[in-house]
Amino acid sequence: MRPSLVIVGAGPRGTGLIERVAANAPELYAGSGLDIHLVDPHPPGAGRIWRAAQSPLLWMNSHAEDVTMFTDETVAMEGPVREGPTLHEWARIDGRTFADRQLQGAYLRWVHEQAVADLPPGVVVHHHPRRALRVSGPREGRQQVWLEDRPRPLLADLVVLTLGHLDAELDGQQVELAEYARAHGLVHLPPDFTADSDLSALKAGEPVLVRGFGLAFVDLMVLLTEGRGGRYEGDTYVPSGQEPVLYVGSRRGVPYHSKIGYDWSGERPPLPRFFGPPEVEALLARPEAFDFRRDVWPLVEKELGFAHYHRLFTVHPERTLMSWADFEEKYAAGKGADIQALVASAVPDPADRLDLEALDHPLDGVRYGSFDEFQEGLRGYVERDLSRRHDPEYSPDLAVFLGLLSVYGQLVRLGGIGPWWHGFFSYLASGPPGPRLRQMLALSRAGVLKFLGADMTVSAEGGVFRASSATVPGAFVEARALVEARLPEPTVGRARDTLLRELHADGAVETPDGLLRVDPADGRLLDRGGRPHPRRFALGPYTDGRTPGAFTRPRTGGPAFRQNDATARAALRFLRELAGSAAASPPLTPEEVPR
Repeated sequence: MRPSLVIVGAGPRGTGLIERVAANAPELYAGSGLDIHLVDPHPPGAGRIWRAAQSPLLWMNSHAEDVTMFTDETVAMEGPVREGPTLHEWARIDGRTFADRQLQGAYLRWVHEQAVADLPPGVVVHHHPRRALRVSGPREGRQQVWLEDRPRPLLADLVVLTLGHLDAELDGQQVELAEYARAHGLVHLPPDFTADSDLSALKAGEPVLVRGFGLAFVDLMVLLTEGRGGRYEGDTYVPSGQEPVLYVGSRRGVPYHSKIGYDWSGERPPLPRFFGPPEVEALLARPEAFDFRRDVWPLVEKELGFAHYHRLFTVHPERTLMSWADFEEKYAAGKGADIQALVASAVPDPADRLDLEALDHPLDGVRYGSFDEFQEGLRGYVERDLSRRHDPEYSPDLAVFLGLLSVYGQLVRLGGIGPWWHGFFSYLASGPPGPRLRQMLALSRAGVLKFLGADMTVSAEGGVFRASSATVPGAFVEARALVEARLPEPTVGRARDTLLRELHADGAVETPDGLLRVDPADGRLLDRGGRPHPRRFALGPYTDGRTPGAFTRPRTGGPAFRQNDATARAALRFLRELAGSAAASPPLTPEEVPR
């Protein structure tokens, strides 16, 4: 029987894996054919998130020139580089465009078709438009992948899970809120991919509490305003009359930072400098487990500061009081308070200093006397953020963005870093396009959008939902609808996907924050004893090897591409050995098929 590889998940991560199989096969696989079974109810390439069947009003949050599915010389991998067009080159649009998701889906479908066409003769891809329910089979033998509405399994020598964002069962708090909503005739929309949510229960003119101020909220805002017939005339929003009134808050109480609106010029900061492979190897070599805040964060903070000040001192030296050579020497030798004192003495304007703690908690200790006063205050905050993020005079912010990408590439190698980092990265580096924040301001002025503040709390009392925050003491808002504007947490234990739950029951181990633990070398699933499974791999946001995304900005190292390459090469080597030794397991007899 021909060797077979089953890939569960046909979105951009599965497509990236097939591209790497095609690139590495000429070197590593000369077997007598190979069947690749691609399992996903959604179309290959785009998958669920980037499918064509969604509103054309929804955008990407990256410029089209900053989106690629192809490797380049900056990706640290063993396999060959195969360059290809960015989204803007392929679509022949302005590189500064924020393309809609339907266009990105078309690009991903084209990349998938190209990857399949580049596979060697004898390697055949079969798409199964079904859900995978579970994987069974012995560690040393052929695996069985059971599909929905199919009585017999797919047989696989190897299985790779490339699942994207997954639905989850409600946690304890969400269960209580949902039960309260049912008992009192209220609307409660739990965490979900916004494009999949049924928003029809949110009625025109009615107040709606929204918890979450990131990209899921931006989608919600768009669908409930423009999606209901409203329009923008310059900086003014003209309502259709069908909009609810959105009251939004979150832990930080502010939206994610705007995407930077200018191009890089000149020398890039020489990264990594203080957090690179040697530091990662030292952390992994420790006999005791590392603690992210104690052992990793100081290195990350120093790395991001280096990127920031390298740019400030080399491009804007008139705003410093010391030569870069002297500053760099003292910065490299310093820690904590020493670095703070150095920066205070060498960088006179606080606006030119990097304060990550203040960035992460912008409203800490900030209090407003009234709800209306806070609306003005937060509009001012957003306007200042927009101005700064589109002003190349503050180009150290873009250097920090490059530092964040570099740091994430190293953290992927560590695994098990907890959930805080990904949220912090998204808040600083993966925020909404500037035009979306301008729309947010227009909606606020029109009275369609109101801000609640930081440390938002929601209680269920008096037959309604009640929201308050620390930013406006004593103020609260009551509503009959509550929306949790965020994606479900990618936890194995609460995943609605039976495949992940079955894998966990079969011995796959999860981290304390609920992610699948994988071998950082090639993505093999680890069991409770730390042993890699010889025939099962996993890539994606539900693993402790999660990356910023399945596609990336050109020439920034592409951690996901590096992982795809390592997994593809490991899979091809394994399959080559099977083909070479004629040791592929024979088909199961009817008596051997698990029931």
